[in-house]
Amino acid sequence: MSPSKNSSHHGNSSVSPAENGFGDWFSQLNSEKAVEELIQQPLVQGIDDHLIEFSEALRTVAKALRRVTEGKASAQAEAAEWKRKYELERARNMHLEDKVHSSGGHYHQLNDERPENLKDQTVLSDETGEQCELYSGKDDICAHEVLRDGEPDSASSGVQNKIMRKASFKLSWCCKGEKSDRHKHDIVSFEKGNITAAERSSKQISLKWESPPCTVLILSKPNSTSVRILCFEMVRWLKEQKKLNIFVEPRVKAELLTESSYYNFVQTWQDDKEMLLLHMKVDLVVTLGGDGTVLWAASMFKGPVPPVVPFSLGSLGFMTPFYSEHYREYLNSILRGPISITLRHRLQCHIIRDSAKSEYESEGPMLVLNEVTIDRGISSFLTNLECYCDNSFVTCVQGDGLILSTTSGSTAYSLAAGGSMVHPQVPGILFTPICPHSLSFRPLILPEHVTVRVVVPFNSRSHAWVSFDGKDRKQLGPGDALVCSMAPWPVPTACQIDSTSDFLRSIHEGLHWNLRKTQSFDGPRDP
Repeated sequence: MSPSKNSSHHGNSSVSPAENGFGDWFSQLNSEKAVEELIQQPLVQGIDDHLIEFSEALRTVAKALRRVTEGKASAQAEAAEWKRKYELERARNMHLEDKVHSSGGHYHQLNDERPENLKDQTVLSDETGEQCELYSGKDDICAHEVLRDGEPDSASSGVQNKIMRKASFKLSWCCKGEKSDRHKHDIVSFEKGNITAAERSSKQISLKWESPPCTVLILSKPNSTSVRILCFEMVRWLKEQKKLNIFVEPRVKAELLTESSYYNFVQTWQDDKEMLLLHMKVDLVVTLGGDGTVLWAASMFKGPVPPVVPFSLGSLGFMTPFYSEHYREYLNSILRGPISITLRHRLQCHIIRDSAKSEYESEGPMLVLNEVTIDRGISSFLTNLECYCDNSFVTCVQGDGLILSTTSGSTAYSLAAGGSMVHPQVPGILFTPICPHSLSFRPLILPEHVTVRVVVPFNSRSHAWVSFDGKDRKQLGPGDALVCSMAPWPVPTACQIDSTSDFLRSIHEGLHWNLRKTQSFDGPRDP
């Protein structure tokens, strides 16, 4: 542009050069000299003060966001607890209404047959609305269950449903093989101003049958010839020698019928709905395999779980104390009773999506016997997980992931990630990080009554993935939350000796725990 045109342009403008500061500033930037002079100019006075005020404002916003997140965590935990209580109460009321409207005579007769000393009654219900009634006496827990077997078909619509009674049993707390003289709820006592705790750690739990078991469910590991042969033999022996009703998986029944038509007496289920009602028919569960078979057996029962007898036929078993070579002796002793059992606690998990309209809209519950794992999946970014325990903020996990484990699962993935081995009878939740990017992040053991909530924050660089006992893998997006608490239905597993002896033997034989050569005795000695 020529000088004349440039002058003409400024002359025709309605804004003077002094007023049009932006035009002069951009024109000066066209020369390197102007740029250098601009850089060398001192900073605007007070800019440091503005930066400090801005940073303080950001801190205030961050604190407000943290308070909002903690409030949301508290609301979600409280809503999950109220939802669980509502479902239990609703199922109990439905069960009582069904009893009133059906066979009133049988109902009153059964009430008259109950022992007088069984006063405290607790009703546990699962997702299908079925109940297992537990009666607590002075020192024991007794289980009695009355149920209806099947629905009337068209041919027998006029006949009442058959009333059958499951095998009832009693659980008692024992110390060194002897029955404890303390009340079940006598955890602490207050006498003469002194608080004394009852030593529960030395107590073993004993199961005594009050009526003989009639029905056994046998679950076996697939794709194993030796397990299949043992299963065929055990089914025949239990039927011919013990006169028991046998339930097996549909796959196993097909294998049995392929082997021989003799096994027509074996029963099974047709769909998932029938499988959810197995706890109403089965008195005892026998597993043939490793720990994975025990996990599969536990996953079949969404509510109360019958006693489980696990036989060791896997590669490594921390929950399978019985050897298959002596199954006749073991089963004779278990069917006769009493037996020591381990109550293995489970975790109950819900997923609350960020898009949920209320805290009651959740996916689940998912029950796990070992652990629930949250990891980064195939993403190359670190997981970013905000963790809360009840209403308190715990930490922000930055690493490969997090493991929330039961004490039974303390010898599984949690152990490989650096967690401690814990006796399975100890009620608690293991909080174990996976490869955390921190030198001070150590595993925790939380009490069993807390609710743990893990949230994927909105500033996370990637999604997270959650799996339950290594199955049912689900994606967690920003804002999604995983809520975990202790489930009310433990898995009772039979012990060969007692829970402590079986646990110590499993870590000695399975992990060769603290195995080393003994120091030579002929070395130097203290004078």
